[in-house]
Amino acid sequence: MVLGCLAITLSATVPSSEEDQSSDLDFINNDDEGNSDLPRPENEETTSSLRGANRFLAQTRAVMTCDKYPRVCRVIGSPGPDCCRKKCVNVTTDRLNCGMCGKKCKYPEICCKGQCVNPMSNKKNCGGCSNKCKKGSTCQYGMCSYA
Repeated sequence: MVLGCLAITLSATVPSSEEDQSSDLDFINNDDEGNSDLPRPENEETTSSLRGANRFLAQTRAVMTCDKYPRVCRVIGSPGPDCCRKKCVNVTTDRLNCGMCGKKCKYPEICCKGQCVNPMSNKKNCGGCSNKCKKGSTCQYGMCSYA
């Protein structure tokens, strides 16, 4: 009985002739409307339709840089209140502009209150900014009193 049901299921799913298979493939390969998600060849002309693309991103808009409009950096959500090389930064915490524009901290250092410090050994900034070690302890490997 199980074999009979299996035979009926298989006969219903398998096409009976090659003609049925070729008509199915023609339907799949026939892409006259251009609904394919695959990229078109370069020699084929494409239309500038915004179907599927965000229209907002396609628009050209004026760019407000902080060198021309310094108030841009003081807006909520801005990376920082200072303008360095047409970018808003915070010179008290930015490793590439620590204390002033263009002053870079070395590799192991971070920028704390506008000063480059090594958080692995600095007692006042042990492991991070403003993390002070207790009196008599030392900062080793970014931890107070490690050993």
